[in-house]
Amino acid sequence: MIVGLAFPETALIGLLFAAIQFGAMIYLASLGELIAERAGVLNLGVEGMMAMGAVGGFVFAIETGSPWLGLLAASIVGALVAMIHGLFAVVLGANQVVSGLALTIFGVGLANFWGTDYEGLRPDVQFVDVDLGPLSDIAWIGRIFFQQSPLAYLALALGCVAWFGLNRTRGGLALRAAGESAATADTAGHSVVGLRLFAVAIGGALAALGGAYLSLSISPGWTVGVVAGRGWIAVALVIFGAWKVRRVALGAFLFGLAMALPSRTESFDLPWHPILWSMLPYLLTIAVMIAGALILRNRPADAPAALGVPFRREER
Repeated sequence: MIVGLAFPETALIGLLFAAIQFGAMIYLASLGELIAERAGVLNLGVEGMMAMGAVGGFVFAIETGSPWLGLLAASIVGALVAMIHGLFAVVLGANQVVSGLALTIFGVGLANFWGTDYEGLRPDVQFVDVDLGPLSDIAWIGRIFFQQSPLAYLALALGCVAWFGLNRTRGGLALRAAGESAATADTAGHSVVGLRLFAVAIGGALAALGGAYLSLSISPGWTVGVVAGRGWIAVALVIFGAWKVRRVALGAFLFGLAMALPSRTESFDLPWHPILWSMLPYLLTIAVMIAGALILRNRPADAPAALGVPFRREER
């Protein structure tokens, strides 16, 4: 009887622990997309950048023997891939939706090709959950908050840096101006193209970190389709969070909970097959998009005013 009473508690702790894992992973990708969109660039290539980050981080971790070097390599790969979108959408003024979709197809295809020789390999190196000593022994919260992967704490730190950078620095103000009124930012002496390219590169690096989180921590290894549509969830999460860093963080935990639940349906004796529960994150994504459209129908949108609008500098 005692064991029976303890089991639901253990299962709930495990669910919340996994929710933070998945939430931190999707938060990294959403944070990158948020920064790009605040600069006025819509990048629908998040899925492709996450896939490249997942395979790149895994490959470099195996070849170098260091998960941290793998993580660094993943961020560089993600930034380079994102600059393809930057070249077409920012420099050449191509349609951002078309360019982003092409980047997803290209990134996923290239990642599958690159990872052919590494598929199914079990990595000798991966990120190990930290143990913060006495804090880890605290009932309930110890396991949930103080025994996470180092990447979960990295995601939290990067979120704080992003919030401070966007809201409390001159560079962040200039970047936001490029997304609200590019002409005004240009008149003020800022390089709109430079700011947008920087935001796209940072967005690509963060999306790739989210992918590397999958292949080096949550599910160590590389398999085709490991990202499994989570890049699209990251894009929806930016809308869900109203382009605010802290709101996106809260939304990431909610989506993380939805991602963690399907593998634990038996622990909670939930009805329906786990496959049906695995649809929950994507159904939630659709619900967010519909709710966002209905809420914003009768009031000004929270989205940056120049989002998706190419910048053309007027000759003086």
